[in-house]
Amino acid sequence: MEPNVAAGRPALATASEHNPAAAALYAPHFRDGRFFNPWGRFAVRPRDVLRWWWQRPWRRPPEQAATRVPHDGASFAEPERGLAGTWVGHATFALQHESALLLTDPHWSGRALVPRRHVPPGVPISALSPAPLVLLSHNHYDHLDRWTVRHLPVGARWLVPPGLGAVLRRMGAAHVRELDWWEEAEDGPLRLTCLPAQHWSNRATAPRNASLWCSWMIEVAGRRVYFAGDTGWFPGFAEYGRRFGPFAAALLPIGAYEPRWFMRYQHVDPAEALAAAQALSARELVPMHWGTFVLTDEALDEPPRALARAVAAAGTSAPRVRSLAVGERWEIARP
Repeated sequence: MEPNVAAGRPALATASEHNPAAAALYAPHFRDGRFFNPWGRFAVRPRDVLRWWWQRPWRRPPEQAATRVPHDGASFAEPERGLAGTWVGHATFALQHESALLLTDPHWSGRALVPRRHVPPGVPISALSPAPLVLLSHNHYDHLDRWTVRHLPVGARWLVPPGLGAVLRRMGAAHVRELDWWEEAEDGPLRLTCLPAQHWSNRATAPRNASLWCSWMIEVAGRRVYFAGDTGWFPGFAEYGRRFGPFAAALLPIGAYEPRWFMRYQHVDPAEALAAAQALSARELVPMHWGTFVLTDEALDEPPRALARAVAAAGTSAPRVRSLAVGERWEIARP
């Protein structure tokens, strides 16, 4: 059974006359059984991976996980007249409008394959509504978690990029639909658009780039919210700001960015996340993807400090930054 969404249809997909660099965002991105970023591929050599692992600081200095506040999820049972969000942790958010509940990259288990969780999820998984709508950005273990898929409510409805439908069904998801870049779907009061991101895909049980990666635009209650998933800096930010801005909120990753020589292509750093929010014409930047798992070389608690330095350097041109504790709920206002 497919999710209760309207038939996917392409959003207007023509290259921007104002941003020639964005033309590749609309180009074909699948060839010979593999997906790719048509504006520039990520060439990872085995020796690059070995160099990174050889140079990693295995003896990490003292660091703190993200702060957590109590949230029992009781508010999910009450209709929300506006739009409210809760940071569950890492890249997982719960957005609520009326009785609709939307989840992004849900991850409730104690590990992302190997890296252990350093702060518990902000909301118990048992508090979720019987049929949440779930958006997935890609298949990496800190975003797609088998335990979570199996323990979400049986009525959960998934929207995923191409190549992941069969994967989710094997994990136990019953209602899954694939959307390619620039395709749209509607679910009750929600309109969802699958958008390009600069990343890649891989799991132990799947070949590299056999499934696509994406970001998402969420439209509801007169607001547009951008969920980046994982991404490096790329022309999409400016194009989405031009075509769809202003955004009420941009949910952007600020962690897993060191060392830059290896991570730059696939993960923005805090300063680039701030620049992305500016390019998106976002009213507020909501940082994510930090403080939960040790994935790269920076300290768990360094990303928000680096972001604060970037904001100070940007001065009055910086958008509002809403730094949340895990489990914290906020109201998403119109831009």
